Amino acid sequence: MEKTPLYTALREFTAQNPLRMHMPGHKGRPLPAPELAGLSAIDFTELPPTGNLFDGGGAIGAAEALWAEVFRLKSCLFLTGGSTQGVLAALTLACPPGSQVLLDRSCHLSAFHAMALLDLRPVYLPRPWLAEGGVAGPVSTETVEALLETHPNVKALCITSPTYYGVLSDLPALAAVMHRRGGVLVVDGAHGAHLPFLGMDAYSAADLAVVSAHKTLPAPGQSALLLAGAGFSHGALRRAGRIYGSSSPSYAMMAALDVCRAHMLEEGAAAYRRTAEAVAALRRDFPALTDGDAPLDPTRLTLLSPDGFGAQAALERLGVWPELADRGHVVLIPTCADTPADFARLRRALAAAELGPCPAFPPPPEPPEQALTPRQALFAPAEERPLRGAEGEIAADPIAPYPPGVPVVAPGERIEKKTIAYLEEIGYNRVCRISSRGN
Repeated sequence: MEKTPLYTALREFTAQNPLRMHMPGHKGRPLPAPELAGLSAIDFTELPPTGNLFDGGGAIGAAEALWAEVFRLKSCLFLTGGSTQGVLAALTLACPPGSQVLLDRSCHLSAFHAMALLDLRPVYLPRPWLAEGGVAGPVSTETVEALLETHPNVKALCITSPTYYGVLSDLPALAAVMHRRGGVLVVDGAHGAHLPFLGMDAYSAADLAVVSAHKTLPAPGQSALLLAGAGFSHGALRRAGRIYGSSSPSYAMMAALDVCRAHMLEEGAAAYRRTAEAVAALRRDFPALTDGDAPLDPTRLTLLSPDGFGAQAALERLGVWPELADRGHVVLIPTCADTPADFARLRRALAAAELGPCPAFPPPPEPPEQALTPRQALFAPAEERPLRGAEGEIAADPIAPYPPGVPVVAPGERIEKKTIAYLEEIGYNRVCRISSRGN
């Protein structure tokens, strides 16, 4: 088996039958559920034989270094709080409090929370609209360069690649734009942890990258990685990561990350290549986003449908549970864990679902007025209101329907008449949280 420094160290310590007069309270004995029973044996706390995540070095540091090699980056920090912890830490490293950040509006909610916590001022980056696919496309280097011309103080760009729909952006080109101006590229790659195992040099151009192992690899929920290039030391990752992470990270989760990498290098990569081939066949046989629409994750299957919610319901009646659906899409996440039998079952179910061109989705309107900073919007008192009665009010939370899956209104922006009209046009009319400040 490939090297598993942390998992091996935990097993060797367990074999010594230590008397555990420390937490966790299970003391290494089986947990009271058969599905969980064995996890406790290697679930320790910070001890000399087990190491300390936020001190660096030891078996944990050795396991992290092996992950950094996979991604062709300089350092890696294990995360047990998901990519949310990683995005918060990455923006803490990249952006001095109170500074401006060039932000992809399709970023995860955690990026908006980071802006509020750090009192960052967003300069929102529009994505081109793929009309036939009904989703936002790759980030344009020309758009980034134009915004940097008008906002010369911006030193950090934060984007999402791949998006939930599987769209990839040209990270080397974007990194080159930022580096020419002395800036950094931060990538939320939560859905891209598997890409290096498909032979793709996915994130080596990034200065900071966050990936969720649990989303697309055989790893438990909340296990993720924060990776960095030469501009950020491992010590810097640890200092930022511990701000947002538990001081008692799960050793079982970290050991699972260690074993996951070894598995992927041995047999998981070949399984993922088979999955990519199966997805390519499904894209040929069923209406879906393809590389002709935009550069895509080879294993993300974004199906097109005139009634995405209806197609989702039809699949669920057949026991197939998609990741998400909207009016015109059903998104599935095949991984290396899916077998030929799974794909045969999926194919039979897709044949029974209503798939075809998605309805025409207009691109979202221009971003509305930023009346409050993200920090002011998040921490001010707020109340829920019906969207139709919210014209002129200020959003406290993102209003982000699918599609496009990005905020039509970001925290601190004023809700305008044209915004409400657009949301109603795409079938979104719900309550929203309204800030009491700035009215």
